[in-house]
Amino acid sequence: MKEKIFSYIDNAQALAVELETELCHRPAVSPQSGGEGELEKAEYLEGWLRENGFNCERIDIPDNRAKNQVRPNIVVDLAPGARGRCFWIMSHLDVVPPGERSLWESDPWTVIRRDDLPLGPRLIGRGVEDNQQGLVSSLIAALALQAAGLTPPFPVKLFFAADEECGSEYGIAAVMKARPELFGREDLVLIPDGGDSKGETIEIAEKNTLWIEFITKGLQAHGSRPDQGANAHLAGAELAVRLHYGLSEKFGAHDPLFEPDYSTIQPTRKNANVPNINTIPGEDVFCMDMRILPRYPIKTVLAEIDRIKGEIAIKHNVTVSYTTPQTMESKATPADSPLAAMLSKAAGEVYGVKTRLIGIGGGTVGAFLRNKDIHCVVWSRMDDTAHQPNEYALIANILGDAKVMALLMLEPSGR
Repeated sequence: MKEKIFSYIDNAQALAVELETELCHRPAVSPQSGGEGELEKAEYLEGWLRENGFNCERIDIPDNRAKNQVRPNIVVDLAPGARGRCFWIMSHLDVVPPGERSLWESDPWTVIRRDDLPLGPRLIGRGVEDNQQGLVSSLIAALALQAAGLTPPFPVKLFFAADEECGSEYGIAAVMKARPELFGREDLVLIPDGGDSKGETIEIAEKNTLWIEFITKGLQAHGSRPDQGANAHLAGAELAVRLHYGLSEKFGAHDPLFEPDYSTIQPTRKNANVPNINTIPGEDVFCMDMRILPRYPIKTVLAEIDRIKGEIAIKHNVTVSYTTPQTMESKATPADSPLAAMLSKAAGEVYGVKTRLIGIGGGTVGAFLRNKDIHCVVWSRMDDTAHQPNEYALIANILGDAKVMALLMLEPSGR
C-alpha cells in the first residue's frame, strides 16, 4: 500500500505546479502589511477541497480592515468520526509582500518554473515556499491516501491559518479562543514552516519574541542651537546602542539548541523625523527585534529596558515611551515527544537522513500550541528562501515532504 501512495505522489508533479500557481495568483497579504487578507485564497482552497471530496470547515475571524471584514482559517478533517488523539498538519495561508520589485526576475504573483538547479526543477513566486510548500504537500498526501482508498483509523486534520506572518492575532490565537474544543492536549502537530535543505532538523523550541517600538520626545530646535532644544534623535540613538549592548551582556547565556546560540537584540526600523538637515528633531521613533532565550522571561527583560530608558531620559532631558507590537513566550516540545520520533523515522525513510533537534529564533504558530502543552514540531525540507526576492520551492521537496506526511498520517506509534 505504501508503494501505491508513493507512486501517486511521484506522479503529482503537475498537480503541485497547478496548486502553487493558483495559490500564488491570489495574494494573501495581511492588512498590517498593506493587503486585503486571505479571503480570495481561502475561497479558492475551500472550493478545491470540496470538489475533491474533502470535509472542510472555514472559521472566520472578524477584522474590519480585511476584505469582507474576515480573516479565514480552514480545518480539513481527513477521518470524519474517528476518535482519539489527533494528528494535525498546520500551515498558513498568508504571505509577506514581495518587497522591492526590481529584485524579482518575474512577477512575484505569477509562478514560473526554472530547471537550472542540480536538485531539479523549482517554482518561483511569493509564498511558494512560505508556506505554500507545506500546504501543497499536505494536500497531495491527503489525495494520495484517498486514491489508495485509505482513511486513517484515528483523527487526522489539516489546518490552514490566517495571519501567521503578523503575529496570529486573527489566526491560530483567535481560533483557539473561539473554538477551545478544537485542539486537545494529547494532540500532535506538524508545522511544515521551517527546515533545512536536507530535512535533517526538527525544531522543538522557539526563543521568546519581543518586538518593541520606542518613542522619544524632546524639544525641536535649530541645528545650530542644541542648547535651546532636546535632541530626541540623539537620545533614541544612544538608547538603541545601550539596549543592544547592555541587554546582550545581561542576558548573555548560550544554549546550543539554538542558532545563533544566544539572545539577539537588534535595532531594526527607524522612522523619519524632521525632513531637513538643520533641525534638531523633537520626536524620534525606532524599533527593535529581540529574540530571547527561553530561560529569560520577557518581564525580566522589560524591567531592564525600563531601567536603561530611565537613565537616557534624565541624561537627555527627554521622555521615552514604548509599545510592544508583538510579544510571545513559548514552552518547548519535550525532546522525547512521540511526534519527534515518528517524524525522524519518516524523514529517514523518505530522505535517508539522520535528524537532530533544534530551536529557532523565528516565530511560528507552534508557540501558541506549546503554551497549551500540545506537542508540535516544525519541519520541512526546504532551501529557506522565505521573504526573499525570487523565493522558490523545489518540486522534489514538495513531493518528498508529501511522502513524509502520508507516512505520518498512517503511523499509529505514540497514540
